[in-house]
Amino acid sequence: MTNNDMKNKQYYVGLDIGTTKIVAMIGEKNEFGKIRILGYGQSKSEGINKGVVHNITKTIQSILQAIKDAQDRTGLIIKDVEVGIAGQHILSMQHSDYITRSNPEQVIDEEDIQKLINQVYSLGMQPGQEIIHVLPQEYKVDGQAEIKEPIGMEGSRLEASFHLVIGQMSSIRNIGRCVKSAGLNLVKLTLEPLASAESVLSEEEKEAGVALVDIGGGTTDVAIFKDGIIRHTAVIPMGGNVITDDIKEGCAILGKYAELLKVRFGSAWPGENKENEMVAIPGIKGKEPKEISVKNLSKIIYARMVNILEAINNVIKNYGHDEQKKKLFAGIVLTGGGSQTQTHQTTCRICYRNGCAHRLS
Repeated sequence: MTNNDMKNKQYYVGLDIGTTKIVAMIGEKNEFGKIRILGYGQSKSEGINKGVVHNITKTIQSILQAIKDAQDRTGLIIKDVEVGIAGQHILSMQHSDYITRSNPEQVIDEEDIQKLINQVYSLGMQPGQEIIHVLPQEYKVDGQAEIKEPIGMEGSRLEASFHLVIGQMSSIRNIGRCVKSAGLNLVKLTLEPLASAESVLSEEEKEAGVALVDIGGGTTDVAIFKDGIIRHTAVIPMGGNVITDDIKEGCAILGKYAELLKVRFGSAWPGENKENEMVAIPGIKGKEPKEISVKNLSKIIYARMVNILEAINNVIKNYGHDEQKKKLFAGIVLTGGGSQTQTHQTTCRICYRNGCAHRLS
C-alpha cells in the first residue's frame, strides 16, 4: 500500500489491474493499525488479457477511469499507488542463500536480514525475467535450523530458505508504463494472491495450513501457507472468462449474453436444474429470441469448473500436501469473482480429494 497525504492525513491506495475490471481502493489506518476502507472506484478493464498488457492506450484509459471514480467518491486526490500484479507470466521457485557476518558475537539485527534479502534480489535470472518478491521462510544460524526469527541471536553464518516470485520484465514494465502514463507514482508491486491473503485469511488459518485460491477473470492464483509462512504460489492460466467463452461457443450466442447467463443463471451442478427449465435471450438483428436450456448451461459450466479445480488440485499436490507435515488443516479458501458462481457441490468433491475443507470469501 502507498502513502498519500491530504490535509496532513495519511491514506493508502491499492490498484488492482485485472482482466475484467480495474479497481482503485482507498483506505486509512485506524487506531488499531488496520486499514479502514474509505471508498473505491472501478472501470471495465480494456487492454489486459490474463494479467498481461495487450493495448497500452486502452489500459491507461481504464486506469484513469477507475482512479477518477475513486476520487469522485471520496473527494481525495490519488498520487501514489501500490499495484497488484498477477498473470500467466508469473513464476515461483525456492532458493537458499547465506551471508557470513564479520562479528559473530554481535547480535543479528534487521540490517543483517536485509543484507541477505538484497543478496537474493541480485541473483541472475533467465533473460527477460525479474524478481518481484523475496519471501523468507525459515532461517539457520550456524547450522541451527527451523528458526523463524533470528533477530537477537548470535552467530557468524546466517542462512535462509526463500520463496521467490518472478515475472517477465516486459510485462512488469508495461504495467509500470501504464500507471505512470496515467499520472500516478507506482510505489510498489505486490503479487495479488499475497494481497488477497492479507484481506481474507486469518493468522490461525496460515498457521494451520491453507490454500488461498483467487479465481479471477483471466487467471486463477494460488497461495499456500503453512506454519504462518508462505510456502508456494502458482498462477493457472484459466479464470471466469474461459467459462464465458465456453458458453458463447456451446450455445452459439454473443459474448455479452454468455456472461449474463453465467452470472444470473449459471450453476456448476447440472443436477440442480430441471430438464425443461429454459431461459430466453434476444435474437440477433431482429431474429426470434433463442431459448437456452439451463441444464445444458450448467453442464458447460461444470465441465470447465472441473478443469479449473483439477488444476488447483494439481498445484496443491505439487506443493506436497500428501506429506503429513505439509497438510493443509485449514483447507481451501476460495475468493475472486469466478468463485461466486454456484460451484459449491463441485468444489466440495474436488476439495475432498485432497482431504481439505473449503470456504468462500
